[in-house]
Amino acid sequence: MDFTAVVIWLIVAVLVLIAARSSIRIVRQYEHGVLFRLGRVIGVRMPGLRFIIPVVDRLQLVSLRIVTMPIQSQGIITQDNVSVDISAVAYYRVIDAVKSVVAIENVAAAINQIAQTTLRKVVGRHSLDQTLSETERINGDIREILDALTLEWGVEVTLVELKDIQLPESMKRAMARQAEAEREKRAKIIAAEGESIAAAALGEASDMMMEHPLALQLRNLQSLVEIAVDKNSTVVFPAPLMSTIGELSAFLARENQAAAAAARTAATPPAPPPPS
Repeated sequence: MDFTAVVIWLIVAVLVLIAARSSIRIVRQYEHGVLFRLGRVIGVRMPGLRFIIPVVDRLQLVSLRIVTMPIQSQGIITQDNVSVDISAVAYYRVIDAVKSVVAIENVAAAINQIAQTTLRKVVGRHSLDQTLSETERINGDIREILDALTLEWGVEVTLVELKDIQLPESMKRAMARQAEAEREKRAKIIAAEGESIAAAALGEASDMMMEHPLALQLRNLQSLVEIAVDKNSTVVFPAPLMSTIGELSAFLARENQAAAAAARTAATPPAPPPPS
């Protein structure tokens, strides 16, 4: 065999190896393969080792994993004319490999653009307070709108979350003042409720002391004991205690007078009987 024949056989062997290499495709577990034959879709190839016809067939792999797509910060004017910067994050996955290849050129770029416009549109329909307090509902509205658009592309949006809301400095100061005023209002309401409860309790205590006068005296004595603990040189006697002392003095005076009258009566000799 001459040198030319050897070269020809080597070239043929190389071409066969290249053809064999081009005809073998491996579809991974998280992928589907869309098979094109002469430009037409023949079908979807499942994960595993797949063979195609070189030059005639083209197998395009499509990932079915969930994709995390950040939505860059958007300058949005809310319904009450407040300018805010809001960023978000979206999660989507391909559910129809053929549609994701045939219906649209670049799925990721398309979803990114439509997510930005949808974010501006949905948030613009809400006031600032609603945007801050109703994020769950806004997330759901954005996801529903995206789903209605992306299902035609074979893509399902699984989740949308508002990630960061940037407010102007003037609005932050105004909200801080509002929060401070709200807390002051709550503090005053709580203090007023406490005073009302205390007044009701004092009223009940005063009614009980009116029914039981000795309870007031015991309370006065307890106050004197508390004052004496501090070793004060001045002792303050409450007015009811002073009146009680006066009543006790009057009682003792009346008792002394009665005892003196009884003693005089006992010392006086009886009168002699009249003559018969």
